[in-house]
Amino acid sequence: MDVSPLSRGRMAPPAALARVISCLLPPPLRPPPMLSTRLLRLRHRHRPSSCSSPLRFVAAAAMSSSSSSSSAAPGGGRKPNRLAAEHSPYLLQHAHNPVDWYPWGDEAFEKARKLDIPIFLSIGYSTCHWCHVMEVESFENEEVAKILNDWFVSIKVDREERPDVDKVYMTYVSALYGGGGWPLTVFLSPNLKPLMGGTYFPPDDKYGRPGFKTILRKVKEAWDTKRDALEKSGNVVIEQLRDALSAKASSQDVPNDVAVLYVDQCVEKLASSYDPKFGGFGSAPKFPRPVEDCIMLYKFRKHMEARQESEAQNIMKMVTHTLQCMARGGVHDHVGGGFHRYSVDECWHVPHFEKMLYDQGQIANVYLDTYVITGDEYYSSVARDILDYLRRDMIGEDGEIFSAEDADSAEYEGAPRKKEGSFYVWTSQEIEDTLGENAELFKNHYYVKSSGNCDLSGMSDPHNEFSGKNVLIERRPGSLMASKYGKSVDEYYGILGECRQKLFDVRSKRPRPHLDDKVIVSWNGLAISAFARASQILKSGPPGTKFYFPVVGCDPVEYLQVAEKAANFIKEKLYDASSKRLHHSYRNGPAKAPGFLDDYAFLINALLDLYEYGGKIEWLLWAVELQVIQDELFLDKQGGGYFNTPGEDPSVLLRVKEDYDGAEPSGNSMAAINMVRLSSIFDAAKSEGYKRNVEHLLAVFETRLKELGIALPLMCCAADMLTVPSRKQVVLVGNKASPEFQDMVAAAFSSYDPNRTVIQIDVSNMEEMAFWESNNANIAQMARSSPSGKPAVAHVCQEFKCSPPVTSPGALRELLNKTVAAAGSAV
Repeated sequence: MDVSPLSRGRMAPPAALARVISCLLPPPLRPPPMLSTRLLRLRHRHRPSSCSSPLRFVAAAAMSSSSSSSSAAPGGGRKPNRLAAEHSPYLLQHAHNPVDWYPWGDEAFEKARKLDIPIFLSIGYSTCHWCHVMEVESFENEEVAKILNDWFVSIKVDREERPDVDKVYMTYVSALYGGGGWPLTVFLSPNLKPLMGGTYFPPDDKYGRPGFKTILRKVKEAWDTKRDALEKSGNVVIEQLRDALSAKASSQDVPNDVAVLYVDQCVEKLASSYDPKFGGFGSAPKFPRPVEDCIMLYKFRKHMEARQESEAQNIMKMVTHTLQCMARGGVHDHVGGGFHRYSVDECWHVPHFEKMLYDQGQIANVYLDTYVITGDEYYSSVARDILDYLRRDMIGEDGEIFSAEDADSAEYEGAPRKKEGSFYVWTSQEIEDTLGENAELFKNHYYVKSSGNCDLSGMSDPHNEFSGKNVLIERRPGSLMASKYGKSVDEYYGILGECRQKLFDVRSKRPRPHLDDKVIVSWNGLAISAFARASQILKSGPPGTKFYFPVVGCDPVEYLQVAEKAANFIKEKLYDASSKRLHHSYRNGPAKAPGFLDDYAFLINALLDLYEYGGKIEWLLWAVELQVIQDELFLDKQGGGYFNTPGEDPSVLLRVKEDYDGAEPSGNSMAAINMVRLSSIFDAAKSEGYKRNVEHLLAVFETRLKELGIALPLMCCAADMLTVPSRKQVVLVGNKASPEFQDMVAAAFSSYDPNRTVIQIDVSNMEEMAFWESNNANIAQMARSSPSGKPAVAHVCQEFKCSPPVTSPGALRELLNKTVAAAGSAV
């Protein structure tokens, strides 16, 4: 799905204006030919899951007067509408609008059918900047509300709570109009078929284009005079989309010699778009897309195994430069930790300030992998920075991890309007008043100027919204700046840390951005994975390492505790033990929506990480159980691959086989990797079943992988993983609670190897041994025959043979490094 993001408040270029006008008109009465081909072409482009749109056409003056929801009492005393009974933070934000909103459901559908009037559907999410703008301008406007209430049944949907509904209508808008984003605006017939749509609309006619009120009148007129043609068009488009998005495999597998090329082709395409000056792949606006770094690191490992060190280092230069530029830029919150959604400019400086959970987990994992490869604690520190931000600001009392923080907040208590970035930007005077004698050092380090510093690119702040304000960015290495001030690096970084702590304390007294405290299973899965992996990977840091605020510097074991507590929350609150099914989200109780493919796939991945890095068999057992349910609910047993929904809700018109690794991986990509991992744990019969499902899945997307592999970096990796004759197994046997065993676990993860499975077994644990006896007798026998009297024993197996057992972390590290060299020799 294509989203053509224009930065906040930017004027749309001429090409975008053409799309703007097209969105104001009904779609062609006869849908364009080859819609499915056009859709596939559109959907390979980056799809940022953010509030962005080709319809951003608002003057800077309008932005300053209505940039967000009012911070005053909700609704100005108005009687709440039906949304007041909902749990979604986004729906609750609209509970005092004069619009007669309905949540998505039968009550609204029945009213539209009874009155025989069209549905106005508005989809967004609680931290979406432009959703706030449209609320203030239109949905709080009495005149607009009267039009909507008289002529339409108005439905409000939280895209994070109902991604299945959002998927249907975002796909429609993107396919027909060449772009999409949030807020998503779609007009439907009473049978839920789309009639026409767009994204953000200003309330009044401006700049030669109709405003929202005019649009509503035009839709009403079209419904009254051209209804049959509109409905026929909607029906035909939905059928074309259904055919395009539910592809079936023409064979049961993909030839190995073809599969191994997918990674190479994807990496080559990414490398051709690499920005050597500022890092990243592609141009502004720049979105962190961690799956790109994942495939680059995967290719790095393949080069090293083939002893192609020069090629490997070229890839690492791209990855490390990108990660350094991101961490130094304003897209990174230097004061509080974590990363913002994206940068509006090419130099990662001025961000769109919302913070999304799905970004934090994935980005942390990329920094962890890069740390393992390089041994450079810069990357481990950034990973800690992200995880410590989540621990401090985004985790509830029961361990649940919240979804997002808004970009907008009030500049001061009682301000009539919120503004984007208010919580995060600084004046030079504020820094001087707070930091005193260290202000000059800090200002030089973070490029702070009295006139404001959003001047590094013409795209950073074209309408001077941040005049006099500074977004912190590091433009020179700390070691160079330390030398300039005649200080040691440790002393210099210590001063910066103290300064950030002081600014954090000051910032904490400002009005905070809205916190979306909804708990989404899939996003929690991404974060759980990062916390679990960090618990072992970060143990390799040298003793006496110094940490600087906002990094806490905790014992890595604490990260495992966070991961396990979050997983337990999901099991207790979002999982039905009788049906063994997941709910999608939770806020004051589970939401009505069922778990979707992403929820199962991302959680299974997290549970496998919890088992491999933490060692508790319960997580592996639950992962296996959820995989069975995932197959029952989503697997296309005849056509191959997974649908995104269970297909049980008749109001959701499309079941899609998602084929884009964007801001989040696709459920199909993650499912493929999960099954490759599971296949290395079980004996031959079950292992082959997992592999056959992966082969069939890959066959569904063979054309996409071959022609547009850049759209599916993770699936490219999965295809390559499947060609590996025997995935490496590291079997650790002993007393899991002993320090010696834990040191051995850390050693098992001391090198980067995406084709490795770590199995932890305590032979005294009857539940564990029963599992292995039933599912992999070879592993059980290996555990029983391990040398007795040793607190920890490691076996490394690959290519259907195992090395002699080792009993020390050093010996295990040496053995794992030898396997890389041996692979190179074989090549």
